[in-house]
Amino acid sequence: MTTDIETDVFEEHRPVLLGVAYRMLGRVADAEDVVQEAWLRWSGADRSEVREPRGYLVRITTRLAIDRLRQVKARGETYVGPWLPEPYVTDFADTVPDAADRAVLADSVSLAVLVVLESLSPLERAVFVLREAFGYPFADIAAMLDRSEPAVRQLGGRARKHVEERRPRYDVDPAQRRDLTERFLAAAGEGDIEGLMALLAPDVRLVGDSGGKAKAPVRVLQTADKVGRFIAGVAKNGGGVPDLSFRFLEVNGGPAVLVLSGDKPDSVLQLEVLDGRIQSVYIIRNPDKLRSLTVA
Repeated sequence: MTTDIETDVFEEHRPVLLGVAYRMLGRVADAEDVVQEAWLRWSGADRSEVREPRGYLVRITTRLAIDRLRQVKARGETYVGPWLPEPYVTDFADTVPDAADRAVLADSVSLAVLVVLESLSPLERAVFVLREAFGYPFADIAAMLDRSEPAVRQLGGRARKHVEERRPRYDVDPAQRRDLTERFLAAAGEGDIEGLMALLAPDVRLVGDSGGKAKAPVRVLQTADKVGRFIAGVAKNGGGVPDLSFRFLEVNGGPAVLVLSGDKPDSVLQLEVLDGRIQSVYIIRNPDKLRSLTVA
């Protein structure tokens, strides 16, 4: 039987466990399932074998997430159109006082990085997440994964090299991203193509994720001309979204816009910025990925 003290211990570490599971899986519902399974393991654990609860819980959560990733890869699931992670509401600005720590956490959970992590093996992804996002020593990660420390160092080095080579460069200043997002929305709403072009980098990319369940580009759009004209066209007449409204929130470590149709989430828009210009536009419209976004 689980005592109130043991329940409190688990709840104290739940945010970390959810953070690990989400970075591993890129899906909020799957991450919550993994954390719930970790709770079941914790509630039935032999306490005499648990020396350090946080390490024990992170180890269980990581292993469960690896198992789930392997199941997904084994099924060979296909996805209609470009894939983006499920948007994950964060509040680093309120919960992490140190700016450097906030930047590290924001980077580790950004849409751009999570897309790259999808191409890693489950073990590489686990090592990268535990090392880069949570700062665990390689010796501790080796114990969690039942691997030798040299093997874990090799996995970590390979994963880091892969991510550094493939992730796009961007600035993480939230104030700048918020300002450009507001100007982007204003220009789009006014049908100001010239204004949009002034905000977009020449090689800007637009990635729309609908999973085939909503209207969105089935391919990545590239160049300022194509992206600008697409956005202007969609924004015309509110993009066909009835009772349209917007709400700013922090998603995946950065400012984003929740597009609402009445009180129902319609999509999430987030921009990546480099040198004062918009480098990437992410639009998530798959309704399955918007279920965790509640409107207060």
